[in-house]
Amino acid sequence: MAAERGGAQRIELCAELDAGGLTPSPELMRQVRHGVRIPIFGMIRPRAGDFVYSPAEMGYMKRDINLAKSARMDGIVLGSLTADRYVDVERTRALVQFAQPLPVTFHRAFDVIADQNAGLNAVIATGAARILTSGGAATAPAALDKLARLATTAQERITIVPGGGINASNITEVARRTGAREFHSGLGSVLAYGQEDYDAFASEVRKMADALANFDAMKNKGRGEMPRP
Repeated sequence: MAAERGGAQRIELCAELDAGGLTPSPELMRQVRHGVRIPIFGMIRPRAGDFVYSPAEMGYMKRDINLAKSARMDGIVLGSLTADRYVDVERTRALVQFAQPLPVTFHRAFDVIADQNAGLNAVIATGAARILTSGGAATAPAALDKLARLATTAQERITIVPGGGINASNITEVARRTGAREFHSGLGSVLAYGQEDYDAFASEVRKMADALANFDAMKNKGRGEMPRP
């Protein structure tokens, strides 16, 4: 709710952020859906650790996708890799198809794959709509050139969403250098996960939203265009 008040346009809903984000409970999904109006994308990740899933775990993920649909989530966030750290195209495609009509974001499992250039085409082949990535670095601001190359290569085939270590102090530079149009932030680098100062959280989100609005206005002014509302 604080994120929405601050101007966020979408929420990625996770449980156990200290484990990198796991599938939220059906009750949490329902409660958040009741409390906010903006789109919510539910994380589908059955356990911490690697992203190589057994047939049984794939079954759990399909069950949880159905629960997310029942809770009126607007999208799904997931990813599956092979043991040698490549995108598991077959299994991920099956989950993407199972999630329809909800769009799927391939999460930061992308940052541990062996070859991101090949990985980009592999994720596109799964039918996913977005890739959330820090460019393979610890934070997105540390990999701006790589993120820009990914965005350029992706063109209109898939949306690259920089994420990891993004906050109000660097989001304009991330936008300028990468050309990205969507950005992910948990604000963990500014406000510790689990803190309950929700006004401070909303304020930090507002700073990011304002920074992007100002950046867009300056770009449009340079083109002689009116800023978009």
